[in-house]
Amino acid sequence: MAILASQPLPEKVRIVEVGVRDGLQNEQRIIPTDGKLRLIDGLVSAGVTHLEAGSFVSPKWVPQMADSSDVFHRLHRKDGVRYAALTPNLKGLEAAIEAGASEVAIFGAASEAFSQKNINCSIAESLSRFLPVVRLAYEHDIPVRGYVSCVMGCPYEGEISLERVAEVSAELMELGCYEVSLGDTIGVGTPLKAQQMINCVSRKVPVKQLAVHFHDTYGQALANILAALQAGVTVVDSSIAGLGGCPYAKGASGNVATEDLVYMLNGLGIDSGIDLDRLIHVSNAFCRDNELIQRSKVALARSVE
Repeated sequence: MAILASQPLPEKVRIVEVGVRDGLQNEQRIIPTDGKLRLIDGLVSAGVTHLEAGSFVSPKWVPQMADSSDVFHRLHRKDGVRYAALTPNLKGLEAAIEAGASEVAIFGAASEAFSQKNINCSIAESLSRFLPVVRLAYEHDIPVRGYVSCVMGCPYEGEISLERVAEVSAELMELGCYEVSLGDTIGVGTPLKAQQMINCVSRKVPVKQLAVHFHDTYGQALANILAALQAGVTVVDSSIAGLGGCPYAKGASGNVATEDLVYMLNGLGIDSGIDLDRLIHVSNAFCRDNELIQRSKVALARSVE
């Protein structure tokens, strides 16, 4: 019988809040710029120190992110907070530099089919396109974070080779990424698979440079995060109110809710630096003001106490 391995749990976990970018980019309604700015201010006031504030992609394909430049220019920046942007190409990176992004991210995939559907090129082609992006970012002293999607399953290919996940992760590190976030894009992973995936990738990338990004389609996200923490991971992506989801995955729900993650970490005695009560207040206000569905179980439970 397969058994989960367990290292001592970390004392601290860095949460990367992805709600403003990954969470909102698939919403049908366009969220006003002022609403995004209020959300960012609220998240920072709750203790978030690392967040995605926008994405410099074609507004034709992602209209929800068309105001990213405006968002960055109007940020009430706070010292010690990293405001990140997704930049899939040089044009996007140049826009992010002009807007003052403090970090940029590039997005690869462990699935050839997903890579073709998502960015119209092979995995190898995507990585070669990222090289000049990373070089220019570092010329401007901007750190680069890497993402790998479909690490535990693909809507087109099904099961994904863990060796392929490890290879793509290693190539992103070789390009110059300081950290790689491993994304269960369609949320099909389970705790044992999560540990097996992390153990495989960590043979090529130090586990301290790995983050996890789990969607909650099958209700496994928190369990998978706990398994990742037991495997040595100390960085977790999450989305306020559980916003987000993969447009390519049938029935896919959003990212794991930041409120639910903080609640679990608090129960484990792990410090995230985030005030849960303040976070819930920010989350509920944002959902109410923008007519969005609150998907955080903790926020919903607290609202009826």
